[in-house]
Amino acid sequence: MADWSHQIVLAATILSWFIIGAGLAQTTIYLLQLIFAGYALSKRPPVARSALLWHRYGDVAPPIALLVPAYNEALNVVESVHSMLALEYPNFEVVVINDGSKDDTLQRLIEAFKLTKFHRPYEEALAHKPIRGLYSSPMTERLFVVDKENGGKADAQNAGINVCRAPLFCVIDGDSILEPDALMRAAQPFIDDPERTIAVGGTIRIANGSKIEAGRVREIHLPRRLLPLFQVVEYLRAFLMARLAWSSINTLMLVSGAFGMFRRAEVVAVGGFTKGSMGEDLDLVIKLHRHMRDIGRKYRIQFIPEPVCWTEAPETLSVLARQRSRWQRGALECFFRYRSMLFNPRYGRVGFLGFGHILIVDVLGPVAEVLGYILIPAFWLLGILSAEYLLAFTALIFTYGVTVSVCSLILEEAELQRFPRARDLAVLTAAAVIENFGYRQLNNFWRVKGWWQYLRGNQGWGEMTRTGLGGAKK
Repeated sequence: MADWSHQIVLAATILSWFIIGAGLAQTTIYLLQLIFAGYALSKRPPVARSALLWHRYGDVAPPIALLVPAYNEALNVVESVHSMLALEYPNFEVVVINDGSKDDTLQRLIEAFKLTKFHRPYEEALAHKPIRGLYSSPMTERLFVVDKENGGKADAQNAGINVCRAPLFCVIDGDSILEPDALMRAAQPFIDDPERTIAVGGTIRIANGSKIEAGRVREIHLPRRLLPLFQVVEYLRAFLMARLAWSSINTLMLVSGAFGMFRRAEVVAVGGFTKGSMGEDLDLVIKLHRHMRDIGRKYRIQFIPEPVCWTEAPETLSVLARQRSRWQRGALECFFRYRSMLFNPRYGRVGFLGFGHILIVDVLGPVAEVLGYILIPAFWLLGILSAEYLLAFTALIFTYGVTVSVCSLILEEAELQRFPRARDLAVLTAAAVIENFGYRQLNNFWRVKGWWQYLRGNQGWGEMTRTGLGGAKK
């Protein structure tokens, strides 16, 4: 009996130290992100006005192709395309890829833009499902629509890369809206440093609750529902703090699939997007890092906060749970696919810091946190841990979570200032505090579910129900 008791105490001690160690590692990473992000923002020059950017770069701006994969996006696709066609950039084309939609996505595009079939030679550099037809519009020479058999988002993006002719392409979700100067701001690093810059990511913001007319965000408002409001705070942490921090040391591992700009030649060189991948955006950036390190070429993959893309966030727990579980599967899939890069000196800081971050935050993090939620109180009930330790551990977790969320909000307001009303800032600050008491824990349970789905080989995307960027259900 004594042996069993000793083994239980030993197991509890090991698990406790695992939970503590994983928590300390995550804490260290988040604190470093805050420091790096704050330092990077302090060194950034003042944000230039759109008119000044056009004056500086209008004559030298390279052509850009906007690739818009669309699968069952009938609710938002026409408004999104209108917003893209109205972007302020001298030379661009919009290539919508209808990936075998089962709804009337293609029909809505045909009716809205008077599309007709046409022939356009293109390079078959990347493999993808067969293209059924190409469409152009007599209303604008900037718009092309590719109708193809369903092959998934990555497959659709590869088809768009083949069809487009511009040296740069920008991937954007069909339910998203770019701010008018977003392309010019995202292209700036490619113009300033054309030899090294191969990818640029911008900020993703939540559009729920805002007033949208004719494909433009006319008035910025916070979401009226609590779930999207928590996601606003979450996106501030993910996009402004984390990605700005990693970008400052050229270790950015993710350029969001909702809005990212890439140099076409380098993407073709690595084989494009990996078909069937749950995390095709993360996968592509990792491949670019690996390729550039393998050939020994200097390069930059950057995040810049000023180009903003507005997107619709899930408003129900069921849809959000499916999204987060899928994101978790994508992170795990990419980590294990490219695990040979982890702590590999050949890949420098990408192998040590970039992959180390994925290991601690995405692979071990959710498991350690959920184990902590369950085991730490259980150990206290069994008398293995003292009440003082339980209280200190709980207080530390929540105090730290609130600090990171509020600091991210401060950084956002210092840089982008997208919330003009003091009331909005007060509501966001309250949300940054409240989300640590329930919402964060739910997220970790969803991520552990994603772990389980990954182990079972679940490759389903799940249905992402939309309410429409205008806010009204259709």
